[in-house]
Amino acid sequence: MINAKQCRATRAWLSWSQDELARRSQVSKRAIAGFELEKTVPHDRTLRDLQRAFEDAGITFLMEGAKGIGLRESQENSASD
Repeated sequence: MINAKQCRATRAWLSWSQDELARRSQVSKRAIAGFELEKTVPHDRTLRDLQRAFEDAGITFLMEGAKGIGLRESQENSASD
């Protein structure tokens, strides 16, 4: 599942505000803000909802060895830009 840094980076990649992510994920803006500031640890379901919202927008999270996770925008999503 995603971590706080990935959440912030993916929002930036998509040019989404916390309000937009909240709308798309059905997770409260307050929960997103606390998570991104690493002040709270969300429930697994909340993390899945956030990740699903990003994946629905065409983002794929990639395992990059032991160093972390990258992301890739789907071909059909990047072609429409």
